[in-house]
Amino acid sequence: MRVAAIQMNSQAEVDSNLQLADRLLGEAAADGCLFAVLPENFALMPIRSRDKAKHAEEPGDGPIQRFLADAARRHGLWIVAGSMPLRSPESERVYGGCPVYDAAGRQQALYRKIHLFDVRLPDREESYQESWSMYPGNDAVTVDTPIGTVGLTICYDVRFPELYRRLVDDGATVFTVPAAFTKVTGAAHWKTLLSARAIENLAYVIAPGQYGEHPDNRSTFGHSMIIDPWGAVLAEQAEGNCHVAADIDPDKPARLRSEFPALANRRI
Repeated sequence: MRVAAIQMNSQAEVDSNLQLADRLLGEAAADGCLFAVLPENFALMPIRSRDKAKHAEEPGDGPIQRFLADAARRHGLWIVAGSMPLRSPESERVYGGCPVYDAAGRQQALYRKIHLFDVRLPDREESYQESWSMYPGNDAVTVDTPIGTVGLTICYDVRFPELYRRLVDDGATVFTVPAAFTKVTGAAHWKTLLSARAIENLAYVIAPGQYGEHPDNRSTFGHSMIIDPWGAVLAEQAEGNCHVAADIDPDKPARLRSEFPALANRRI
């Protein structure tokens, strides 16, 4: 089963971002991929964080979601749609929504980002307050796909291993981690965190990222990658609008979990 992580440098214009996403999804399909994951904020990296609310859609309705359903049908791809703004109970804040579409363009799942990036980077005049413009989700979500049961997460979620244990207990053998990691935190922790989530759960990780400079004065790390359940990096690309592809074995997580029963040996 060939899968793809779609790496992008999204900007403030939704239409241009969707055109880029469509081109990269088409390239992934032409490369034989059956399953593709878009990065966080693939449709919009706004100039001001609360501009996301202007583009927020109701679940199941809106131009971004119609694009995703159409792209899945045209390219014959399962698409995990990174994150996009969905309406929340507060008009000025949005959910970071990750809808999943099958190859016929039908929505099969919807995850809302649980952990919001409210941090001040050590020793730097750089801070982020996602909760100012975003509303947190509450539910862990898995979805059955041709590559196995996929546990859906977004970016900052990767720092919370208890979420991944919950997803494993719900049957996940693959994790998707669409992200817009900062350059600073990415250089320090991106690969380590992704590798840890793969190794400790004996699961595949598909992690597409944003890269480069964005109109909100944010610099993102890129280095989209696909990691196998033993921690081997199967594919990685540091920069560029591209798809990062690898062949995965949907039976490998179960086989490894049987041969190396760390999950079964848990006592807490």
